[in-house]
Amino acid sequence: MDPKTQVELEAAAFRRLLKHLDDQKDVQNIDLMNLAGFCRNCLGKWYLAAAQERDIEMDYETARELVYGMPYSEWKAKYQN
Repeated sequence: MDPKTQVELEAAAFRRLLKHLDDQKDVQNIDLMNLAGFCRNCLGKWYLAAAQERDIEMDYETARELVYGMPYSEWKAKYQN
């Protein structure tokens, strides 16, 4: 597989993971952390790290908003138990 196709497939898989997590709002971050060892916030941190590695200016809140699909404070108020 060529590198461009691999990156496209990885990006598609990541988007599907975000969609899956968005569809499963009842699954709390603590549940994810206990079962899988990562949570939505971890994904935000990884997203931010990837941006920083490429010298793309971004802050943690922006990265989390990209993962949560809304500002974290809004998601937390609506969905966190």
